[in-house]
Amino acid sequence: MEKTRMNLPKGPDTLCFDKDEFTKEDFDVDHFVSECRKRVQLEELRDDLELYYKLLKTAMVELINKDYADFVNLSTNLVGMDKALNQLSVPLGQLREEVLNLRSSVSEGIRAVDERLSKQEDIREKKMCVLRLIQVIRSVEKIEKILSAQSSKETSALEVNSPLLTGQILERIATEFNQLQFHAVQSKGMPLLDKVRPRIAGITAMLQQSLEGLLLEGLQTSNVDIVRHCLRTYATIDKTRDAEALVGQVLVKPYIDEVIVEEFVQSHPNGLQIMYYKLLDFIPHHCCLLREVTEGAISSENGNTVPGYDFLVNSVWPEIVKGLEEKLPSLFNPGDPGAFHEKYTVSMDFVRRFEVQCGSQATVKRLRAHPAYHSFHNKWNLPVYFQIRFREIAGTLEAALTDVLEDAPAGSSYCLLASDRTWNSLRKCWSDEMFLPLLVHRLWKLTLQILARYSIFVKELLLRPISNTSTRDAKKSLVIGSKDPSIATQGTNDDQGSGPCETKPAVSISSTQLVSVVADLNKLQEQLPELLETIKPKLEMVGFKNFSSISAALEDSQLSLSACLPSLSNKIIQELSESCFSYLKSALEVPRLYRRTNKEVPTKASSYVDSALKPFYHLQSEHKNKLTQEIIQQWLEGALSESTHKYYGTVSDVLNSVKKMEESLKRLKQARKTSPANSVGSSGGMTDDDKIRLQLALDVEHLGAQIQKMGLQTSSIKSFPALVELVVAAKAQATADQP
Repeated sequence: MEKTRMNLPKGPDTLCFDKDEFTKEDFDVDHFVSECRKRVQLEELRDDLELYYKLLKTAMVELINKDYADFVNLSTNLVGMDKALNQLSVPLGQLREEVLNLRSSVSEGIRAVDERLSKQEDIREKKMCVLRLIQVIRSVEKIEKILSAQSSKETSALEVNSPLLTGQILERIATEFNQLQFHAVQSKGMPLLDKVRPRIAGITAMLQQSLEGLLLEGLQTSNVDIVRHCLRTYATIDKTRDAEALVGQVLVKPYIDEVIVEEFVQSHPNGLQIMYYKLLDFIPHHCCLLREVTEGAISSENGNTVPGYDFLVNSVWPEIVKGLEEKLPSLFNPGDPGAFHEKYTVSMDFVRRFEVQCGSQATVKRLRAHPAYHSFHNKWNLPVYFQIRFREIAGTLEAALTDVLEDAPAGSSYCLLASDRTWNSLRKCWSDEMFLPLLVHRLWKLTLQILARYSIFVKELLLRPISNTSTRDAKKSLVIGSKDPSIATQGTNDDQGSGPCETKPAVSISSTQLVSVVADLNKLQEQLPELLETIKPKLEMVGFKNFSSISAALEDSQLSLSACLPSLSNKIIQELSESCFSYLKSALEVPRLYRRTNKEVPTKASSYVDSALKPFYHLQSEHKNKLTQEIIQQWLEGALSESTHKYYGTVSDVLNSVKKMEESLKRLKQARKTSPANSVGSSGGMTDDDKIRLQLALDVEHLGAQIQKMGLQTSSIKSFPALVELVVAAKAQATADQP
């Protein structure tokens, strides 16, 4: 019955809680307080509870006053109740005793019935055992009677050569033998059965011997009826596996021993493939009759198929695997990876062709679930094969990723041997000569490892110093386009005390090699989509469809390679800039050439300008086939911007020095009232300072003209417009001072 809901007095609307919360069955004080604290403070909650408590007390008093008469009469109505209860206790006790007696009587009756039922069950079980033993004896006697009758008939010449009759008799014997086996199993442990067991064993041996002879006779004579009767008999006595084993030993094994010959396989170029073709020929030539009887074909027209047999799976295939493992052990040797790959490929093709011969998906499933099938596949040690291949690829690649950067072989699309080996290693992973479907996950991991290793190699190159960064070396040889790729080593005082650098000097790298690295990086990134197209068909062979993840992984590797390009470009730009400025700073020598030398007024630029630009011309001419014009232009602009910025500072310092010298001479002239010595040359009155200004102006103008010849805009060269303004002003001053 549903509980009556208590009606509480209604409180003021200002209360911070609902009065109905107190009447809920799942009311919890802690939960109530925590909920109220979210709305009001504890002090306000306490005040509201005290107010409602007073309302409850008032309501309780009013309720008592309202029903006061009922409260007073409550004790009056209970008078005499104890006497009535005492009167009921006596008959209730008598009733209880009667119920207990009845319960005891019923329990005794139930026990008696259970005992009788148990005795009857025991009698019935013993009776069934006796009946089974009787049936065993009857079956044995019946079979022996049939055998004795058959023996007497075989003395007649007319019946000796009647295999059909023999097959029918064996079926009758098999049917009776099946019942005999059933009852014998049920009577296991009975003494009488032990006495009959020798007779049963004799019947079993005779039946198996007769079945074997009959089956062999039917196979040798290609008699469909004999084979059908024999297989049906085997199925009747639940010995189908014995029939399949017999076919494997008598029919399949001799053929396998004749075909699988290790000397033949090793002496012929295609010996393994020829051997597999001969093994496949066994099925249509020697298993045709068995397949007709068990799978349908001719006999299915009369509804006489014998189900429950699978000779290809249980007879032919185990013998083939056993013959390969025992007579051709070198087949599974992974020592020679090339030969192993060829043998594995040919063998897996043989397995696929054998599955096609099975004729149905159900047979193929049974074949793939057979222990011999797993044993054959487990014989191929694919992890060892992969490790050998891994060492080949990794060893060849690491041999190329050395301190000495060798050039790529002739005909390669790459500049460096390291890059060429990297690309060839990637292609080899997915080549038909190495790829195996079951190793696709390992090969994909190796692909990413090769790309990551090459990326690390490039990053290590960035840490090497350039072999011709000093000013002295820059004046001896051109930085870009150097024909000597030899690796030099440098050790500086800054390297001392920094761990490994104390004993191992930093291996340097030439600028030409840096350019080759950039060209190879660009080439490798261009060919990665081609690698992806090569990988996709291989992945489809194993049923892989998530090509987006493969593309994303290759993109990550490509981004890792691309991340090295800015640093390489900056290093090349820095080297070009330093090489260029090592000549441009020769502007500091211009005052020495004209001061107090009485040289003619300059009419052409200094030779250091052409020398400073030779590395840029060499970059354009020697590496235009390796790099895109966009990259070359970017390097030229960057290097010229840096060197011009430094050149601007040098020219500005020279002009400031000339101006200071000129002002100093003027002050000295005013003081002595004489002209400074050697301040006017033999060139019609132009001072040495003006000659210096004019020479610098000619140098800058020539520099600008050569920059434009290289296909660059001088406006895009940092500080060059300011440099032009500086020398234009100096040239104007030099020409303005002419009389």
